[in-house]
Amino acid sequence: MALAARLLRRALSSASDGRRRRRAWEASLSPLERLKRLLPPEEAAAVERYAEPRSSASPQAPAEEKMAVAAPSAAPTAAPSSQGSPEKKMAARPIPLRAGELALAELRRKHNATLKLLCRLEAGAVLNSHGGLLPHRDIIGQLPGQLLRTSAGARLLLRRPSLDEYVLLMPRGPTIAYPKDISAMLMMMDVHPGDVVLESGSGSGALSLFLSRAVGPKGRVISYEIRDDHHNLAKKNYRHWRTTWKKGHTEEWPDNVDFVLKDISRAAEDMKSLTFDAIVLDMLNPQSALSVVHPSLKEGGVCAVYLANITQVIDLLDRIRTCRLPFACENIIEVTHRNWLVLPAKIKNCKSSQRVETQEDIEEDPQQKECDEIQTRDQIVLNEGEGHESFPDDAETYCSAPYVARPSHWQDAHSAFLTKLRKFRPPLS
Repeated sequence: MALAARLLRRALSSASDGRRRRRAWEASLSPLERLKRLLPPEEAAAVERYAEPRSSASPQAPAEEKMAVAAPSAAPTAAPSSQGSPEKKMAARPIPLRAGELALAELRRKHNATLKLLCRLEAGAVLNSHGGLLPHRDIIGQLPGQLLRTSAGARLLLRRPSLDEYVLLMPRGPTIAYPKDISAMLMMMDVHPGDVVLESGSGSGALSLFLSRAVGPKGRVISYEIRDDHHNLAKKNYRHWRTTWKKGHTEEWPDNVDFVLKDISRAAEDMKSLTFDAIVLDMLNPQSALSVVHPSLKEGGVCAVYLANITQVIDLLDRIRTCRLPFACENIIEVTHRNWLVLPAKIKNCKSSQRVETQEDIEEDPQQKECDEIQTRDQIVLNEGEGHESFPDDAETYCSAPYVARPSHWQDAHSAFLTKLRKFRPPLS
């Protein structure tokens, strides 16, 4: 009996301890947890989803949850205080085309050709193209990238020209340095914002414009030209680009080019007080200027030479060797681009050849299917006239079709040889 009594007391005491432990644990529950225990599972889940944002911000929540909840609420208050220039620039709206600035009109023609027309917008003027007439008053006020119809029904894409397009379409005197060669020369010279660059041979001002953008507002470009007509044309093209840039953009184009009408071979006195980070020579006889400009080029700087013929490159290197000028020829390159034509194929009845597989095609004989594919492939021809006469209509329907890819008939020809000369410090004798 004594043993049974002891076991009963031990069981009762453990049960009472368990009840106490449960009561202590239940006392720490939040009212929401107690409510969810009394509801069916479906209603309890709905109550939890409804009360989740409120419960995460309660004092019972851990510190990590409080920080996570406080972070989104703090973001809107911090945004107005950080109204810097990057935010304003990102939020800037596109500027409509205005009177007085340059506009570029694109007209699609046959054989994948695009006719580009550059015009200065005036209220009473008319754009005359092969596709018809378009008054300038219909262009002014439109956002760039709009498609407008001419009097003949052709569609023109109106937008602002890029720098390389302006260079190719602006008035020319001498032959310009083409953008594909200019980009290679800028990489040769490793031009940075803030650099001071010497240019010999302003020409029509194409290279001066790219150098002006490369050195930025804190840099400087000094451009020498021996001919008066080329000097005036380069200044005019540069001024026109700065004017149209100001009308179509929030910031101004830097006024950082000094055009000098003078023979570079006679400018030794001007070079004594100057130090250049890079030099570019675009002239018939660059070897006559090397002896004048090399003392002003910094040690390790690059002199890029733009020459049309390989015999001119030979004469240049021979003068450097015979006169023992401190230049090392690092490389001579010719920049070539290969244009490709990628168009949907057409069959001879001018219908698109669709890639549609039916159940009959899947179940047919493989050998017969291969013969049919070869016969169909022979029928596919490239109909460039219909596919690229104009921009696509919104009402046109599109389907999967085979494509024809081949090099274009029109390829960019040779333009120049680019010679990279690196200045070094000669050893002491």
